[in-house]
Amino acid sequence: MGDEYENYRTADGTIDWGKYYIEKAANDQLSIINDQSRKSKLLEELSIYRLADDFSDQVWDLIVKWNFFEKKTLGDQFVRAADSIAANIAEGYGRYFFGEYRVFLYYARGSLYECKLWLEKTRKRSLASDDLYQEMQKMLEELAVEINKVIKIVKGEQAKWKGRSW
Repeated sequence: MGDEYENYRTADGTIDWGKYYIEKAANDQLSIINDQSRKSKLLEELSIYRLADDFSDQVWDLIVKWNFFEKKTLGDQFVRAADSIAANIAEGYGRYFFGEYRVFLYYARGSLYECKLWLEKTRKRSLASDDLYQEMQKMLEELAVEINKVIKIVKGEQAKWKGRSW
């Protein structure tokens, strides 16, 4: 059978499959735990997370200068939607299951489209300069592409792992 099974042979020469699968499962779990500890350090390195965080900071910097009425009506919802993009990326990333991660990426993408609406309202109501509007619009377009790329990757990984037992 090969060297892989030598440590699991019993005195009569048969293989103790129970011991083999228990140790294999333990090693697989250890590998997952190690990957998860590395993964938590890498969230801030993800381009989609950085882009979403930068965008929400830019939204905050814009809205903090508005008067009370604009902040309360449009600003509050715009800030919440912008913060929600990065928050959903982070929450999904922390779930460690491809299916859940994908769902949270969909939520992030939904919040991104909500931000497009609020950004357009900001432009129509003359609450941002044309240059700032263009810059923020470009950030949202870039972020949408990045989120869609990650969704595609996660779907592929989910399909590879589907049905595998621990």
